[in-house]
Amino acid sequence: MGSSLSFRAEDQAIASTQAPHPYLSIHAYNVFVKDQQKSLEFYRDQLGFELAFDAQLQTGQRWLAVAPPDGTAVLALITPEPDSPQHKLIGQQTGIVFVTEDVPAKYIEWSKKGVRFRHTPRLRRVKYQRQVSSSQSHLNPNTASTPIWGGVFTRFEDIDHNSFALVSLDEVTREVEARRRAIAEKLELERRIAQEMEIAKNVQARLFPQAQPPLRTLEYAGMCIQARQVGGDYYDFLHLGQERLGLVVGDVSGKGIAAALLMANLQANLRSQCAMAVDNLDRLMQSVNQLFYENSTENAYATLFFAEYDDKAQRVRYANCGHLCGLVLHDDETIERLDSTSTVLGLFKEWDCSLAECQLFAGDTLALYTDGMTEAFDEEGCEFGEERLATALCRNKTLPAPALLGAVLQEVQRFSPQEQHDDITLLVAKCSGAADLQGKLY
Repeated sequence: MGSSLSFRAEDQAIASTQAPHPYLSIHAYNVFVKDQQKSLEFYRDQLGFELAFDAQLQTGQRWLAVAPPDGTAVLALITPEPDSPQHKLIGQQTGIVFVTEDVPAKYIEWSKKGVRFRHTPRLRRVKYQRQVSSSQSHLNPNTASTPIWGGVFTRFEDIDHNSFALVSLDEVTREVEARRRAIAEKLELERRIAQEMEIAKNVQARLFPQAQPPLRTLEYAGMCIQARQVGGDYYDFLHLGQERLGLVVGDVSGKGIAAALLMANLQANLRSQCAMAVDNLDRLMQSVNQLFYENSTENAYATLFFAEYDDKAQRVRYANCGHLCGLVLHDDETIERLDSTSTVLGLFKEWDCSLAECQLFAGDTLALYTDGMTEAFDEEGCEFGEERLATALCRNKTLPAPALLGAVLQEVQRFSPQEQHDDITLLVAKCSGAADLQGKLY
């Protein structure tokens, strides 16, 4: 009997990595025919079957198979040698039963295409007799005869007079209808989820900085390329007052919606309290950690690099909370690494933050990034890494900040052209010096 009611059990069995037994399925049922090409045209053009496979074996024989549009049953069309026992099976009853929800409709459709039927569809009710003892029969008189199935059947032939049964069963029809309803409900659910994800994507896009506070001595740009519609990477430009700017890059644990919600929580905490950064950056970090700890689950955490840039002094004061080291490319192409000053946010209630500083000079470039950039890998599994990132920054250091950002991201994508597995975020800031940018705003 055809497997048109299968909920793709074959696909599920292949995909399952926890299957207790090796994968096993029926490959094909043999149908012996005189001419494979003519039979293929019959099954494809008149019955609406699909080509399952068409291959040339090492023996030179053609291995040809077709399948009905619904289900996984496969018929191998085989042309046997004229003097073989299999040749005598051509034109016989095959024993193959096809199931449809509407035999009369299929009968009319195929008859118009020239398919031969042995008889018109007939209604059949089949019953079986249940054996009961005489002592039990008086308890339930209905147990003597119980219906198995009711439905319609007929029999059709291919061009070689191989015959097949075509049946519809009441139970099958009900199951097909239930499956269609389930598929329709699933599609509607997927449509709603996709719509909600698109809304979430647009909302999160608005959480990234929409404007850049003006500075005289620093040109800067940032970008996040998400691996999914929403993600846990975060970057920001925070106006701190007193000619100071907060440059922020963070990475929240996890992926997808959960990470995006945590990212929004972290961003809200930072933006609501960033005014205290000028005088008390360590206090700001402690407050953010406390709120993140209280508002997230036990294992949730975030790495964060917060750099406060003083536009007058061209000095960076920073807190690196378990994040990747920042890179300062000096004009003489030496590299200064801004390592971690404290542990990650959100894991510990009792948490201390240390601060560090570095001086920027005209021609220096500060780069902050997430691990999606350095851990991007090529076809051989080699990571892009910090060294390649530094080389890319040096190679393009003469470009304006937005162009430098784009050039480095393109190098990462060329190195790792396959599907992106993690969010990629990069922020670059170029110091031009007060003499070069006196009075110029960005």
